[in-house]
Amino acid sequence: MGFHEDDGELVAHTVTVDNVELFLIDDSKVVSSSKGDVGPSININQIGYGINDKKVAVFRDSSLDTKFDVIDVKSGKAVFSGDVKGSVQSSASGETVAYGDFSSVTASGVYKIVAANSGESYEFIIADNPYEEIFEDVLKMFYMQRCGYELTEEFAHDFAHGACHNKPAIIYGTDKTKDVSGGWHDAGDYGRYVVPGVKAAADLMLAYEDYPNVFDDNLGIPESGNGVPDVLDEVRYELEWLLKMQDEKSGGVYHKVTTLNFGGMIMPDEENDSLYIMPVSNCATGDFAAAMAMAARVYEKYDKTFADKCLSAAKKALSYLEANDNNGGYKNPGDVSTGEYPDGNDADEYFWALSELYKTTGDSAYHEKLKKLNVEGLEDGMGWQAVSLYGCYAYLTSDNIDAGFKTKVQNKFNSYLNSVQNNINSDGYYSSMGVVYPWGSNMTLANNGMVLFMADKNDLAKTQLDYLLGANPTSYCFVTGHGSLSPDDTHHRPSMALKATMKGMLVGGSNSNLEDPYAQNVLSGKPAAKCYVDNSQSYSCNEITIYWNSPLVYLMAGELAD
Repeated sequence: MGFHEDDGELVAHTVTVDNVELFLIDDSKVVSSSKGDVGPSININQIGYGINDKKVAVFRDSSLDTKFDVIDVKSGKAVFSGDVKGSVQSSASGETVAYGDFSSVTASGVYKIVAANSGESYEFIIADNPYEEIFEDVLKMFYMQRCGYELTEEFAHDFAHGACHNKPAIIYGTDKTKDVSGGWHDAGDYGRYVVPGVKAAADLMLAYEDYPNVFDDNLGIPESGNGVPDVLDEVRYELEWLLKMQDEKSGGVYHKVTTLNFGGMIMPDEENDSLYIMPVSNCATGDFAAAMAMAARVYEKYDKTFADKCLSAAKKALSYLEANDNNGGYKNPGDVSTGEYPDGNDADEYFWALSELYKTTGDSAYHEKLKKLNVEGLEDGMGWQAVSLYGCYAYLTSDNIDAGFKTKVQNKFNSYLNSVQNNINSDGYYSSMGVVYPWGSNMTLANNGMVLFMADKNDLAKTQLDYLLGANPTSYCFVTGHGSLSPDDTHHRPSMALKATMKGMLVGGSNSNLEDPYAQNVLSGKPAAKCYVDNSQSYSCNEITIYWNSPLVYLMAGELAD
């Protein structure tokens, strides 16, 4: 590269190269590394167990033990001896496993499991409330993800930063701008997306509705002490942003607001690229209607004016949904590469929106529309894409429901419930995933735990919590900053920028589809449930999101309330 100056003097230049892509031409001599299977041969919930909880350790070894001891760590003495029972081939992990039940150990304390061949488990506690600290961190994660808000050292500690992304955003394809500040950063990036944001807000509102007594007003956020449970203060921060994302004229809801491309590994207040509001989508609008209908009843006793505003917005969104075709769902324009969150079918969103509006208002007009729907044909799920089970639960917990339609809805819910139970009963680690672990498998495990709690299958629900917190083939407690072995190199921009891992984040977990180059390099050939690596380059295994934490909040709330 050369430069020519008219006067012959060569002066300093700054050269900026943008939009660089790197391509690997030959990887034949690449040496890859992974932490691999570093965990013990005895896996347990590394956080611990409630005094009356069912407590089961999972043993794996080429030579399975027949006996085990529960050791009190403080005294070093065995407080219980039991048999290792069963011999199950776990196809998802490629292991033969067996079990040690120590449910009869109920004294509070710190313990570990010891066996002759398998060695020692990680330590764990038994207590009235073993989840107090982790529950607070998992819930406070949402405050830490706030956008457009200064996080001070008082509340955010090392992750403090200035307010971010507060400039008016450009409505894509126009010269118009709109204030859409606020809300939560979605994941490891700084985008804000309506569809997954609604799932996160809905999970937290459901957790409060079903288990209000586990939430207090002392989480350690700026709103603490205002007389409103902090979980609702936090959800309201997202809801206020969602209201800004509704088009005032049509009632439709814009799909997302992001930069055109993902930004660098920097703190949020350092990202200054232009923001763009992407077009309205039916699925975003339907999800929005459902969440606002929920908010109308949840916030009524705390702020009637806000509740009424939410209900009005929900009705307006439903009107848009009924008047407009989905047209294949949202797709990114060609110059946009941030998360797409596509969904080609809005029938389940419509069902969910109607169910929540009926539950909130009791208006027979919504009921009549519900009864005309083909519920059986809706895609099952409680994720960001398939949301029919939210609609089922809303309807089944409503007043004055129709017996015939209730049967259809109950059958829909039970069909999914039965598949979850069958997976748990056939898996060596009580996983509800089956033999395929897609991107965000930990979300599905937590979602399934929600479904089980909703169906009063509490012991089975807790097996999903045990799995997420260490009783799994990877031996990881998948929540950062907790347990003896937890992720410490997450795909999360603040953590990467500060070279420190924020506590309380649930990572995506095992992904047998190997959907990033790092995972493809180090996990090829591993059993599905072991396709996990703790590395920030593996965004398909080790990213975090608000909508993975949210079902975990519900799952922990169910455990704490039981």
